[in-house]
Amino acid sequence: MDTSEAQIFSLSVSHNNEKRPTSKGGWPAAIFIIGVEVAGRFAYYGLVNNLITYQTNTLHEPMTTAAKNVSTWVGVSSLLPILGAFVADSYLGRFKTVVGASIIYILGMVLLALSVTVIHERYSVAIFYTALYILAVGEGGHKPCVQTFAADQFDEGNATERAAKSSFFNWWYLGIVFGASLATVFVIYIQDNFGWGLAVSILAGALVGALVLFLAGFKKYRKQAPVGSPFTTIAKVFVAAAHKRHLTETNGGLGIWYKDDQTFENPTLNNIVPKKGQTFARTNQFRFLDKAAIIDEIDASSKTRNPWRLCSVNQVEKAKLVLRLIPVWLGCLMFAVVLAQLSTFFTKQGSTMVRSIGPHFKIPPAALQSLTGFTIIITIPIYDRVFVPLMRKLTGHPSGITILQRIGVGLFITIIEMAVAALVESKRVNVAKNHGLMDMPKAIVPMSLWWIVPQYILNGLSDVLIIVGLQQLFYDQMPEEMRSVGAAAYLSVNGIGNFVNTAIISIVQAITSRNGHPWLGDNINRAHLDRFYWVLTVLSALNLCAYVWIANGYVYKKVEDVIDEDV
Repeated sequence: MDTSEAQIFSLSVSHNNEKRPTSKGGWPAAIFIIGVEVAGRFAYYGLVNNLITYQTNTLHEPMTTAAKNVSTWVGVSSLLPILGAFVADSYLGRFKTVVGASIIYILGMVLLALSVTVIHERYSVAIFYTALYILAVGEGGHKPCVQTFAADQFDEGNATERAAKSSFFNWWYLGIVFGASLATVFVIYIQDNFGWGLAVSILAGALVGALVLFLAGFKKYRKQAPVGSPFTTIAKVFVAAAHKRHLTETNGGLGIWYKDDQTFENPTLNNIVPKKGQTFARTNQFRFLDKAAIIDEIDASSKTRNPWRLCSVNQVEKAKLVLRLIPVWLGCLMFAVVLAQLSTFFTKQGSTMVRSIGPHFKIPPAALQSLTGFTIIITIPIYDRVFVPLMRKLTGHPSGITILQRIGVGLFITIIEMAVAALVESKRVNVAKNHGLMDMPKAIVPMSLWWIVPQYILNGLSDVLIIVGLQQLFYDQMPEEMRSVGAAAYLSVNGIGNFVNTAIISIVQAITSRNGHPWLGDNINRAHLDRFYWVLTVLSALNLCAYVWIANGYVYKKVEDVIDEDV
């Protein structure tokens, strides 16, 4: 038995012989990493949730400009994880990438604190935005790797840890929301009442604490070495399939190359059989890629395999896994567009309403986002402990419902959310008109804050279903060596969605400005934000129809049973 076969044998899982648990990993290690993510999300959402208020009130940016700048920054922050994931999976590994990204993150937050305190006003805007995009670079390495590194602590070859991982993503997101909600209530109050300098300093301190906590768990972690560029592996499949585009298994083909670990000696139909070790089952989707695994005369006459001409079935199926996720990814972009309203127009909408609780306390507009967080904190335990067991009995599915069904229900809720937001905004404008406040955009409309609570609650419900579903889908359905990239891909939904939101705002502004009455003007009372919300409602409904069609054709990853030597 050669080295590669020995490694396969040692890592294989039979039906009656589970891998022995090690002293590393599991919940004891994951708890450290969840703590780090709580601190990281505390810092991120303590900044982003109130950013539009600072831009409009302190930097004096127009509302639409500020909304676009927020969406662009959030978009870049959500796209850079693709680069961070590539670096982690190909070169540094997830642990080192998290450490490096955390240091960059801290430096960006310190620079941001300086820009809002001691730097002269002449240079403060440039330094402010420079600091924001340094933070985006830190996010790029932090976001995709922390979650994947935490999930890596659960061994899929151990039954106990495999069961624990099924609940991990729910509790992981609960930790994220806890950090975000704490920031929304605590940090934003400090920003509005004591200034941004103190608030940003607190955020920087949280990041330092997160890095110290992460390093404290060093000896408990399971660390995976980088495996080289995962994109190269996928590219080889497409190149090999292109080389053999006119070939079929029965016309010019000499067999199929099944396993990555096979030796390449005298390949014929008689000896090309799967050896032991876990392998993906062949699927019927994207059949053009199957040609990459067909052995032709050039392959048969070669002493060594050319990986750009001949790929294993496993490699082909890995490429298919990636391709299958792309339509799902596209189908979730409108969710990110709706989510973008939370920290932009929802916040401006709430800032004009009665926010007083008692004679001395007034709720900061951005703190309303904590309602979404509280909804998630309440919903996740109910979903995990009540809904899943109940649905498991009804459907027989381990998760109660499939991941794609979970996401689909969440997309349906976003339609209701935007419709409710449109109705509430129509009511708010009518109240402003009845009280003669149409030309007083900074005046408080005599309408209770509680009117907009339902749209925040609906946003929380859709978050629980869609975001956790995407996390699990892009982890479970990605090839193992591409799981950091999978995390980055799900995060990029939010990034691209924010760019789509910026584009929609620009298009709506361009069209409605032609008659001199833009829907998204600086005077929110004269604007027609309700009509903009109805546009998003219709787009969300159309998007759901497309998603249902995509989900019906989706094929989940199929793994064949382990084959023993006696077969």
